[in-house]
Amino acid sequence: MIRIDALWLCTQPQDMRAGADRLLSTVVNTLGQAQAHHGYLFANARATRLKLLVHDGFGVWCATRRLHAGRFVWSERASTAAPALALSAEQFNALALGLPWQRLGELSTITRS
Repeated sequence: MIRIDALWLCTQPQDMRAGADRLLSTVVNTLGQAQAHHGYLFANARATRLKLLVHDGFGVWCATRRLHAGRFVWSERASTAAPALALSAEQFNALALGLPWQRLGELSTITRS
């Protein structure tokens, strides 16, 4: 199993034809470094495909996921200056399923108005 200590949502859309080397170059050029045991999550402009790049300390792994219907819920702050946002494991799991990961805290409690 590949250990991932931190996940980063890279906010700018990427060409999904990009391989691990090009995505790694994007991470290093944008964030200054790719840290071991960190995962970097990318999406295409339509948010129908995801790529996860993980530096395991020895090399990089690249995994792809796509939705055949619908879109992944992507960052509302994609147009801001922040090149990456930190995600929790729970947020990543929701994102990978196409769920509204930004609202997990709100959705965990039901209250009356």
